[in-house]
Amino acid sequence: MDRLLIICFLLVLINSCKDSKTTDSKVTTNSNEEKIAFVTNRDGNSEIYLIDVNGENLQNITNNNALDFSPAWAFDNSKLFFYSKRDGNAEIYSTDSQGNAVIRLTNHPSHDVLPVPSPNGEFILFMSERDSLSKNIYVMNKDGSNVKALTQNKSYEESPDWSPDGQKIIFTRQLRDPSDTSHAANGEIHIMNADGSDVKRLTFKDGYDSGAKFSPDGKSIAFYGSTNNQWDLFIMDSNGTNLINLTNDAIECYSPDWSPNGDWLVYTAGSKGNYNIWKININTKQRIQLTNTTGRNEGPAWSN
Repeated sequence: MDRLLIICFLLVLINSCKDSKTTDSKVTTNSNEEKIAFVTNRDGNSEIYLIDVNGENLQNITNNNALDFSPAWAFDNSKLFFYSKRDGNAEIYSTDSQGNAVIRLTNHPSHDVLPVPSPNGEFILFMSERDSLSKNIYVMNKDGSNVKALTQNKSYEESPDWSPDGQKIIFTRQLRDPSDTSHAANGEIHIMNADGSDVKRLTFKDGYDSGAKFSPDGKSIAFYGSTNNQWDLFIMDSNGTNLINLTNDAIECYSPDWSPNGDWLVYTAGSKGNYNIWKININTKQRIQLTNTTGRNEGPAWSN
């Protein structure tokens, strides 16, 4: 009788281990389905490529002789938005994740760049000079209709991003002191309501800060900024407090984007015209290189 109980216990234990291994395998498979879109000039001009989160399964999804830049995933990963000069000047386009069904969304003599779809998929932020003041923030419907200016001023702006709930927008605004003759001057991260009201400044550090991205839970903001003539990645709370230098590197680090679980940032790193895609764990600071070519690999966007 005792021997029979022992045999039954061993059988239950073995089946439990099998179930555990199956669960682990599913977790790994799901993470491998995530994709990272980025820009590379490895083919001679700027194209948008996809890789998986391990840097494998490379795929060119634009295949166009003109510049294609700044990929951004739709909330459900069904589309990628980007800007391209394939029709003469920079316009906003969308495509599916295989590079098919390319649709032009803007049509204006001014340059329209840096598209960012809203979390609910209904709107797209972008930058444009169409008001003749400077590069300001605009919003349009997902089909390109109903274009509205959210900012209208003479200060150069760039790199907008939605909060996860779609209620706030962060962006960079250039604040140039009259005595500052440098090219970039002082760029600071700002936040405003989704309708363009109640603009507030979040960063107060020296140098140019840009590329701000909300974390998936909306509690943190990652961005890149200059320190002692060097670009590093920074993280701060969404109200601008608790600023930390995440990379503090000897090479340039810029254009961060969050993983869906909020544990990693994918970013661009390099120097002297040679840049590659990396990812860094924000807790352990473990770094993993995902591309390794000459030229420029930059502007990564992690699928949702």
